Amino acid sequence: MALIREFHNVVSDRQDVHKPVSCGWRTFHAGGDTILQLDTYGSDQRKIANKVSQTIQLDRDGAVFLLNLIREAFPGL
Repeated sequence: MALIREFHNVVSDRQDVHKPVSCGWRTFHAGGDTILQLDTYGSDQRKIANKVSQTIQLDRDGAVFLLNLIREAFPGL
């Protein structure tokens, strides 16, 4: 599990699209902050299907930064 505090632009020659998986989300309050948590679940081909694979958390600052990145990547949203 990781609470994202910083984002960095990464340059890479790889342009692979990963296999699609399901993502669950929830919000909760911790220490006066609202946290958005995203959980991705393993594909059906994994040893334990639908087990939480990765979890990321965003506080307000992280959400604002990510929202701006999304708007930059997808103009017109």
